[in-house]
Amino acid sequence: MSRILITTSSFGKDDISPLNLLKQAGYETIINPYGRKLTEDEVLDLLLEVKPVGMIAGVEPITARILQQAEGLKVISRCGVGLDNVDLNAAASLGITVTNTPNAPTQAVAELTIGLIFSLLRRISLLDRELRKGNWIKETGSLVRGKKVGIIGLGRIGKRVAEMLLALGAKVSGTDIQANSVWLQKNQVPLVSLEELLQQSKILCLHLSYKPNNKHLIGKKEMEAMPKGAYLINTSRGEVVDHDALYSMLTNGHLSGAALDVFDQEPYTGPLTRLDNVILTPHIGSYAREARVEMEIQAAENLIKGLRKQA
Repeated sequence: MSRILITTSSFGKDDISPLNLLKQAGYETIINPYGRKLTEDEVLDLLLEVKPVGMIAGVEPITARILQQAEGLKVISRCGVGLDNVDLNAAASLGITVTNTPNAPTQAVAELTIGLIFSLLRRISLLDRELRKGNWIKETGSLVRGKKVGIIGLGRIGKRVAEMLLALGAKVSGTDIQANSVWLQKNQVPLVSLEELLQQSKILCLHLSYKPNNKHLIGKKEMEAMPKGAYLINTSRGEVVDHDALYSMLTNGHLSGAALDVFDQEPYTGPLTRLDNVILTPHIGSYAREARVEMEIQAAENLIKGLRKQA
């Protein structure tokens, strides 16, 4: 029986339907034994041990070094949107099909982003912690309505976040190299340069994929260009933000707060964990039960279709 290696750490935990799809298609599934994001060496060791024909992947690195040694691997089905962790050129040169599930996580990530914005503006997380310590502290927050919000990356998630913010009365602008002009006109969202977006945004939301040329896209200079007291929310990729610069901007008071669901090193244990004006979540953007199940089913279906095409 042909084997499928599942390296994403949570596959099938909420619903076994995706695993049943693979079983019914005649595949034996081998699941990530570590229960966390794998290192490059761990991915390679599992591939060499299992020798799968297909792989359902998370955000672990799948490099050229790995792919060149993965004999018999025909399809990588990414359970998620981003493909920046997969060496697509190496996969193409080796005849390995790579797919993803771009639609399923959209609402889940968008809702998390909105939740983080609310928590920052109303200081919900901080006040919850204080109350549990026995401190009955009331702090005045602020509304989303009327705020100027900038969105970097107007793909599926960025557009959905914008629509939700517009419904809340925010003033939304965006920047994207491939923006949908019809959508922009329909929703009356101005498309501006990155420089202009930084200067005018009281709240800045990041919804872009990671590529080497946008590493630390938001660094010290960019944060200094933001209005004093602004907020930064990143639910895209950790590498696009310079965390050292962010720490500096939060401790010197230039930024009022930040919310991060993604980090350049995961699990994250860095100095941002010591700040009260930061909300940190462990890369849970897609971790809504309905979204996870839909995403995993799509990943399983993509894998089965891909293998059938290569048969």
